[in-house]
Amino acid sequence: MSSATPQPQTTAPFADVPRSAAQASSWVDDNWAGWLSSGLRILLIVAIAVVLRSVVRKTISRLIERMNRGAEAAANTALGGLLVNAERRRQRSEAIGSVLRSVASFLILGTAALSVLSVLKIDLAPLLASAGVAGVAIGFGARNLVTDFLSGVFMILEDQYGVGDVIDAGIASGTVVEVGLRVTKLRGDGGEIWYIRNGEVKRIGNLSQGWATALVDVQVGAGEDLDRARTVIAETADAMAKEAPWDERLWEPVKVLGLESVGVESVVVQAQARTMPGEAAGVSRELRLRIKQAFAREGIEITGGPAGGAIPPQSGGVDGSDSATS
Repeated sequence: MSSATPQPQTTAPFADVPRSAAQASSWVDDNWAGWLSSGLRILLIVAIAVVLRSVVRKTISRLIERMNRGAEAAANTALGGLLVNAERRRQRSEAIGSVLRSVASFLILGTAALSVLSVLKIDLAPLLASAGVAGVAIGFGARNLVTDFLSGVFMILEDQYGVGDVIDAGIASGTVVEVGLRVTKLRGDGGEIWYIRNGEVKRIGNLSQGWATALVDVQVGAGEDLDRARTVIAETADAMAKEAPWDERLWEPVKVLGLESVGVESVVVQAQARTMPGEAAGVSRELRLRIKQAFAREGIEITGGPAGGAIPPQSGGVDGSDSATS
């Protein structure tokens, strides 16, 4: 008699599906309130960040516009052209506004991102450590860019120079056309454009700030009456200082300093004038012309022709004793 072969036990298909569905439903029921709360908190954080960023940026933009309107209003006054450079003020304020808007956006959005991650219960310690390492690596890799940017920020904040200023940056010199956070654009004497990275500038000589000094050397024959020659130079300079436009360009009375050098056939009488920045060359040319005409009327001999030149302007409060004639 043969034994019965055991039959394998079979289970009905999808027998565990109801139990799994019941567990999923129970899990959803247990956690939906937390998900809803987290979602609402994230939406609230994002909304507050977007609104706050928009308000801060608009506030900064309105402040910059008000500064620009003030500069334009001052430029339309009688002394506006002398005291205010509207384009310089505009570019400086726009650059400062750009920096402030970028910083505000970074702080607000960065804080919002960290708050969202905290709501999602993501451990921020490894993330911040990784970000720190990445920031150090990027800083080393782009150190020249960072140096240029920081140098540009401080140049603008300290108002070392602006649009329209004539500067000597060591590696190039010329008139400032544009001041950026990374690059300064200069136009040279020959019309060429120089692009100077702000981080490469080690020293700046601003020839448009403070005042300038014009020096005029007049070579007079050794046999002439020097007291008479000095009197004619002084009278000519005084007459020039009372006429337009030289009355605005001359900031102090012209001084006859005396003998600069003594030769066998001639002596050099030197005159000095403090002028507006950038006007020294024009003042010295006009003064030489008038002295030549006055000497011709008075019959005073000029040997070798008058020589003179303009020295770079010195900042206010610094004497011009280190200047040299051309």
